[in-house]
Amino acid sequence: MQINTFDFSNIAALFDLDGVILDTESQYTIFWEQVGLDYLGKSGFGTLIKGQTLVNIFQNHFPDKSQHEKITKALYDFEANMNLPYIPGAKEFILALKKAGVKLAVVTSSNQEKMANVYKKIPDFPSLFDKILTAEMFAKGKPAPDCYLLGAKVFQADIKNCVVFEDSFHGLEAGRSAGMKVVGLATTNPKEKIANLSDIVINDFTNFTLEKMLEVLEN
Repeated sequence: MQINTFDFSNIAALFDLDGVILDTESQYTIFWEQVGLDYLGKSGFGTLIKGQTLVNIFQNHFPDKSQHEKITKALYDFEANMNLPYIPGAKEFILALKKAGVKLAVVTSSNQEKMANVYKKIPDFPSLFDKILTAEMFAKGKPAPDCYLLGAKVFQADIKNCVVFEDSFHGLEAGRSAGMKVVGLATTNPKEKIANLSDIVINDFTNFTLEKMLEVLEN
């Protein structure tokens, strides 16, 4: 295949945010682990809720609505002070796809309040993508495929031309359920744990190229 003459405008790359573009999952694990201990008296909660929207977390684990406001405030305060480094190679890879004409979207379980904080800390972040899809835009969160199907819809892209980049079990399952090719990032879970939910597993984007993404699509 001649990369220089290939029409990439029909290809859509759909990226989760935390643990895929931004190296933040370990910070969230600490926060939600403490929430699990404080409110539910259980450990492992930080891992259990990976990839879920805040609404889903409340619906599934916190029937006492009086707790929601306190947890939400604590979360927003925590996010305001988070470090937001890129996963190695992520920004460079995204810029390479953008230059080639690939359609680019963030598909995140984060809400618009969280994203406003991202934009404040990384002012050029919105300019990297054609669309940023947040939790408010889909009825069912991951592992339901709704968010990634919406990603295909906004670009009028064929499912077979969409590549999902994910790290969490819920996110990987969402990509699989959407019928799309899935690139798993071993940033949150070990390679061997996510291999069966991924077409390929990478540690980060350092050695992942446009050509390698096309190979995933073609296989």
